[in-house]
Amino acid sequence: MKPFDPLRNYLLNTLWETDIQQLSSWQARGIGVLRVIYLIGRDIASGELNLRAMSLVYTTLLAMVPLLAVSFSVLKGFGVHNQLEPILLNLLAPLGERGPEVTRQIIDFVENVKAGVLGSVGLILLLYTVISLTQKVEWVFNYTWQVSESRSLARRFSDYFSVILIGPLLIFAALSVTASISSSTLYTQLENTAVIGWLLQSFNQALPYLLVILAFAFLYVLVPNTRVRIRSALVGAAVAGILWQTVGWGFAELVSSSPRTIAIYSAFATLFLFIIWLYISWLILLIGASIAFYHQHPERRWRESRHLRLSNRLKEKLTLTAMVAVGRRYYQQQTEWTLSELAHHLNLVEQSLHPILDKLVEAQLLVRSEHEPPRYLPGRAPERIDLSSIIECIRQAEEDEIANPERLPADPVIDEVFNNYQQAAREQLRNITLRDLVAGDQIKTDT
Repeated sequence: MKPFDPLRNYLLNTLWETDIQQLSSWQARGIGVLRVIYLIGRDIASGELNLRAMSLVYTTLLAMVPLLAVSFSVLKGFGVHNQLEPILLNLLAPLGERGPEVTRQIIDFVENVKAGVLGSVGLILLLYTVISLTQKVEWVFNYTWQVSESRSLARRFSDYFSVILIGPLLIFAALSVTASISSSTLYTQLENTAVIGWLLQSFNQALPYLLVILAFAFLYVLVPNTRVRIRSALVGAAVAGILWQTVGWGFAELVSSSPRTIAIYSAFATLFLFIIWLYISWLILLIGASIAFYHQHPERRWRESRHLRLSNRLKEKLTLTAMVAVGRRYYQQQTEWTLSELAHHLNLVEQSLHPILDKLVEAQLLVRSEHEPPRYLPGRAPERIDLSSIIECIRQAEEDEIANPERLPADPVIDEVFNNYQQAAREQLRNITLRDLVAGDQIKTDT
C-alpha cells in the first residue's frame, strides 16, 4: 500500500458516498463539479481521450489542406478568401513566431489545389478526405456521448457538407460584423468615454474567448448523433474555450522561452510544434465534450469505468425486458422506441443495449424502421413470438463456426446434463408468447 492511499480512499469515498440530496444547492453543485473533475481525470488517465485525440491529429494532418481548399473555394466565391489567412494565424498563434511560417505553407498548399489540375478522380479523393475527417470527429464525439449508431449515409452528406460549406461563411460573417462595429464612428466615440470605454476594452479582450466558446458549442450540439442540450453544450464549451485560450498562451510562452531546445530539431521543429498543438487542441475539445456529457447526464457519473460487462443472467432479463417494452408500445399504438430512448428507459448506456438489439434484429424478432434515428418494432406479431426463441437468440449471440458448443470435446455425462437443461428451459417457455407478457396474462407453467 502506498503512503497516500488511505487519504486518497477517504477523499474518494467522501466524494462519492455523500448524499447530495441532503446538501444545500451550492454544496451539491460543488460536489457535482468535483465528481466531474475526477471523471475527466479518470478518462484521461485511462488513455481513452488521449488515444482518440491522437487519432484525430493523424486524420487532421491528412485532411487539413483538402478541408481548407473547400473552405477557400467557398470564400473565394464570395470574394472574401483573403480572410482565411487571418483565421489560421489566430488558430496557430500558440506556435509563436513559427505560426506565420506554418500558415504561409498551408495557404501555399491550398492555393495550389485546383480542380482543373486534380481532375475528377483527384477531386473525389479530396472530398472523400474531407468527409473522412468529419466522420472520424463524429465517431469520437459519439463515443464520448455513449452513442452507438452513426448517421445514415444520406444524413452524413447533408450534415457534413452544410458544416463544410456554411461554416466558413459563418466565421467570416462573425469576423466581419466584429470588424465593422470596431471601425464605426460611434464605437470610437464610446471607446473614449470612461466607463463605457473600459467595458468595450474588456469586451475586446473577452471576444476571442467568446468566439471560441461559440464555435465549440456549435460542434457539441451539431456533431454527436444525439440531442445535446444547448445549456450543457455551453457549459462544456465555456470550460474548453477558456482552457484552450489559456493553454495556447502558455504554449506560446514555452515555445518562445525554449529556443535552444527547439533548435535541436532544426527544420523539424515547426512540424513537431504543429503536431503537438493539434494534439492539445483536440484533447481540450474532447475534454469539453465530456464535461457537456456529464453535465447533461448526471446519472452517468459513475465512480467506476462506464464500460459495463453484462452477465449472462442480465443479458437474458434485459432481452426480455426490451422485447416487452417494444411490444407494449406496439399494442398501445405509441411511437416506437429509439435506441437512446429505450436505453434511458432501461437505465443502461447505449453501448450495452445496442449489441442485444442487433442480435434481435438479425433473428428477425425486431425490425428497424427507416426513421432517423431508427425505431424498433416487433419483427412479427407478438403472439407468434415465443419466449424460448427470444432466450435462445441472446444465448447463442456470440457463437460462430469457430466458437460453439459442438467444438468442445464430447463427454457423455456433461452432454446429457446440458441437453436436459436446454430441453427443460425450452419446454418451460415454449407456450409463453410475447403477447402474454405484454398483456399481463397469468402465466401457468407445468411443475
